[in-house]
Amino acid sequence: MSSTKDGILPQTRGLPARPLFIATVLTGSFLLFLVQPMFGRIVLPVLGGSPSVWNVAMLFYQAVLLLGYLYANQLQRLSVGLQLVVHLGLFAVAALFLPIGMASWYPAAGNGDPTIWLMGLLAVSIGPVFFVASAQAPLMQAWFARSGDPDAANPYFLYAASNLGSFGALIAYPLLVEPLAGLWPQRLGWSAGFVALGLMVALCGLVARAGGGVVADAAEPDASAVVSWRQRLRWVVLSAVASGLLLSTTTHLTTDLMAMPLLWVVPLAIYLLSFVIAFSGIGPAATARAVELAPVLLLILAAPIFLSANGPVIGVGLAVAGLLLLLALTVALHGTLAQERPPASGLTSFYVWMSVGGALGGLFCALIAPMIFSWPWEHPLLLLAAAALLGGQPRLASTGRLPVALGLLAAMAVLAWGVATGFGASALAPLQGITPAAAAALAAMLLLAWASVGRRWLFTAMLALGMLALGGAAQMAQVVAGMHQRSFFGVYTVDDRRDSLRRLMHGTTLHGAQWLDSARARQMMTYYVPGSGVGRALTAAPALFGEDARIGIVGLGAGTLACYAKPGQRWTFFEIDPVVVEIARADFTYLDRCTPDAAMVTGDARLTLRAQAPASFDLLAVDAFSSDSIPLHLMTLEALSVYGRALAPDGVLLIHISNRFLDLEPVLARLAGAGGWTAARLAYRPPAALGDSPAAFPSLWIALSRQPERIDQLRAAGGNWQALRSKADTPLWRDDFASVLPALKL
Repeated sequence: MSSTKDGILPQTRGLPARPLFIATVLTGSFLLFLVQPMFGRIVLPVLGGSPSVWNVAMLFYQAVLLLGYLYANQLQRLSVGLQLVVHLGLFAVAALFLPIGMASWYPAAGNGDPTIWLMGLLAVSIGPVFFVASAQAPLMQAWFARSGDPDAANPYFLYAASNLGSFGALIAYPLLVEPLAGLWPQRLGWSAGFVALGLMVALCGLVARAGGGVVADAAEPDASAVVSWRQRLRWVVLSAVASGLLLSTTTHLTTDLMAMPLLWVVPLAIYLLSFVIAFSGIGPAATARAVELAPVLLLILAAPIFLSANGPVIGVGLAVAGLLLLLALTVALHGTLAQERPPASGLTSFYVWMSVGGALGGLFCALIAPMIFSWPWEHPLLLLAAAALLGGQPRLASTGRLPVALGLLAAMAVLAWGVATGFGASALAPLQGITPAAAAALAAMLLLAWASVGRRWLFTAMLALGMLALGGAAQMAQVVAGMHQRSFFGVYTVDDRRDSLRRLMHGTTLHGAQWLDSARARQMMTYYVPGSGVGRALTAAPALFGEDARIGIVGLGAGTLACYAKPGQRWTFFEIDPVVVEIARADFTYLDRCTPDAAMVTGDARLTLRAQAPASFDLLAVDAFSSDSIPLHLMTLEALSVYGRALAPDGVLLIHISNRFLDLEPVLARLAGAGGWTAARLAYRPPAALGDSPAAFPSLWIALSRQPERIDQLRAAGGNWQALRSKADTPLWRDDFASVLPALKL
């Protein structure tokens, strides 16, 4: 093999380094973030959906990302040629796990907390390919520094390209990939991309090996790249707070404000976008502006984390506020990291410490916080940590800022007046009952917080006091009173402070209510009143199936439906969350009063129903959705097949599809047609005299049976049962192919 005078190999001299490395980094990051939602869809039929599933998965991804960065850092001890051999060897080993999918030999999830089970499933299913792909960003930057390219001394622009690829994958999956391709084509396409990535990495390695760039093989560390342990700790803390804010904001939005499908994508997209901004050419200017704005936004937008999202408009407003705050804080935190980065010779070590912080933030939010907090306190705590980390100039030091301060004071005065007079009660419900004097004190406190910007510890303390005053104290009182309980599947609140009612809330959705006085304790309420679809079907069950009808209920809630039970009937409840079973038995009396002998089966409904003997039920009601987030695996053709197997041949299936964000009726119409079911809908509207009372909520229930006569009999038993509304372009939801986009209410 011949060589030229400058040592550049003839076969690689003509390869343009910059476009090749950008394409490789983009491809690797695109694949890395495409596999995350893809594997989530693969595992959905086994575990179901909840914010904690995503948070635990993110913890796994961050932990493996850390391992990948550590590997890339250690690899720098070798020559580029040896690095290339080792890395391509790992590519070959990881390729043995293609196409990606759940490991068939891995045991099924038990009835306890599935956190460790999910981590193990991710490790044995996609761990190897994710590990290899995760090393691309730091490794390609280190190789680019050796490439001989004119920009080799500053390879950090490739990190912006990496996050741009991740951002593109995150947007492409729900908007393009999932609606257009089933899981099997997705898995094959991803596998082909992984092989292509390996070839691109090989070319990059050849270019780096031939380049003789600014970083020499196995070189001694550059003195300018040596950093103190204090600086490393600062990198870790900045990264940990940003990573934690990503997950805590996701939990806050999808549990406490709006359980809207796809909403979990938005915080992660903002998080990735902040990296793109911070490590791009506009990074310094954007960081300076974000650091300046962050305290202002914290003062204005941190309070809504304690407010109730009553109504879709308020919910959207609070969600937007939370996302704006996340954008400002992550740009400020990641921009600070970018400004403190070392020279190219310390690049891989810098990314290692960044990833340590990312993993610690994920560990805190996904594992530690749910164990020690019964309410998502991690979110306000991380906001306070961000306030303590970020600097800023004193706000009242300049007369030019005085009008802004006066404007803020005026806004606080309006807030105080609104609280004291009850104006805007739905939005400010947590603040009602505060006196005018206390409201004025609150406004003064926030003004002092504004004046303390730039004195970070004083500002943080004032912000903490303001957050406590704006609802935090009420949340603390609820925690002390034992009103909150938390599990892997969400935060539950049992509230009986008003109306002589006890309510069970899951996030923002009411999952049941009961009158506290014994005379009305058996009354069916909310979505389950006698006029609702499920109420009419259960009332008609003795006439349809006899006195010994076998009834199955998927989704327990407060246990309201139990009081439709008649003597001689056999009832079985299916509930995925043992905490809900504890709440229904300890805080509500429906089960004890009406079905004390009912069987209780815990676990995911699809798995537990599959374990039942065929034809075990005459009537099966499915009401297992978490807030307004629809577990797709309960609404697919395969899911209806599971229900059909558990039902008698002439049994009736009832599915509750009331939803603020999705129009599921055409989806079920398509499923019914494909599965040979006859279906009817009952849309219940409570009488106007009830107003907004939880005694009766609007509801939409769908009844299905494989015997058309059963639906005719159900119609004859009473209620305005109608044919389902269908749409010609509604896709058939299957385990392999389903997208909520066509069902969104726009």
